[in-house]
Amino acid sequence: MAGGELLVEGRALLGEELEEAPVTVVVKDGIIHRIEHLSGNTGGIPWICPAFFNAHTHLGDSLAMDIPLTGSLDDLVKPPDGLKHRILRSATHDELVKGMRLTLRTMADSGTAGCADFREGGVEGVKALLQAGEGIPCRTIIFGREGGEDIAQGLGISSARDVKEGLEAMVSSARRSGRLVAFHSGERDAGDVDTALEYTPDLLIHCTHATRSQLRRIADMGIPVAVCPRANWRFGVTKSPDHPPVQTMLALGCRILLGTDNAMCVQPDMWREAHFLSTIYGTQPRDALMAATFGSSLFTCSFYLKEGNMANFLLVDPGGSNLGLSRDMVGALVNRAGPGNIVRKVINL
Repeated sequence: MAGGELLVEGRALLGEELEEAPVTVVVKDGIIHRIEHLSGNTGGIPWICPAFFNAHTHLGDSLAMDIPLTGSLDDLVKPPDGLKHRILRSATHDELVKGMRLTLRTMADSGTAGCADFREGGVEGVKALLQAGEGIPCRTIIFGREGGEDIAQGLGISSARDVKEGLEAMVSSARRSGRLVAFHSGERDAGDVDTALEYTPDLLIHCTHATRSQLRRIADMGIPVAVCPRANWRFGVTKSPDHPPVQTMLALGCRILLGTDNAMCVQPDMWREAHFLSTIYGTQPRDALMAATFGSSLFTCSFYLKEGNMANFLLVDPGGSNLGLSRDMVGALVNRAGPGNIVRKVINL
C-alpha cells in the first residue's frame, strides 16, 4: 500500500454472478478503483473471493453456547421465557458484551465482514451489541425488539404467532421511520408464513416448512429468504434435505441468503454453512457461495468485486495446501477451504 493504493493479483470471483477471471484489483482509499484483466501465464496466483455476509445471527446466544438442546424449539428459543431468554436475563451487561464481542471477532477472523443480527433485550440489548462491535471489522445490521428497533436498523419479529397484539402498529412504526422489517417464519411449520407475508417484510428467516405456493408468493414479492440449515438440524426442526426446501426455492426464483442463526448451537462459520448447504441440500457450489455473500448488497455496501464498490474481499492461497490441485475453484472454496486458507483480508467498512 502506497499513497492509499493497493494492487492485488489473483483469480477473482467478479460481480454478483461470481464470474471467475484472472485480474489485478486496484484499490484506492478503500474503494475498488479498477479491475484489470490479466493475460498470459496466471498460474500460482491467489484466489480472490468476496467477504462473507452472515444473513441471520443471534449473537447474544453466545452466552448459551453448547447447552444441552433438550425440549422443543419453543422451550429453547420462544420469547419471553425460552431457555435462552432466561439465560440472557440472568447475564450482566459486561458478560453479554464480552460474549458477543468474542463471537464477532471469531466471525471476522474467518472472513465474515457483516451480519444481520436479531437482538433481544430492547434498547439496552441493542446498545450492548453496538458496544461489543466497536473496532471489529464486521458490520452488524441490527434488528431490534421490545423497543430496541427504535435505535436499530430494523425490526426483528420472532414469529407472527408470538406477537399477540400490536404487531401492525410495530411494523407501521418501523416503516414510517425507514427501518427494515424481518420475520422468522416457517421454522417449525408453515402456519406463520402467510401472516408474515401480509406485512411485506424485507427479509424472511428460515421458511423451513414453507409450502410451494407460499414460496411462489415469496418469489413473486421479491422477498429474500435467509436459510439456516445447520441450526435447523441442530434444533430438530428438520431431518430431511427437503426442509428447508432449498431446491424448490431456487427453482421458483427465490433469492436465498445464508445465515448461521443461534450461536448457542452453531459456530458462525460461513465456510461450514456453505459446505453443509452444498453437501446436504445438493446446492451447486456457486449458488452456495452466492448465498453466503449476497446479503451484503441488501443491508450495506455490497461486498462484490466490482469497480466502485468498497473493497471487502479475501485472499486464499491455493498453493499452500492441496487446494492447488483442485480443478474447480468455486467448488474447492465451498467444499474444502476454510479460515486457515485465508492469507489476507482486505476489509473496508
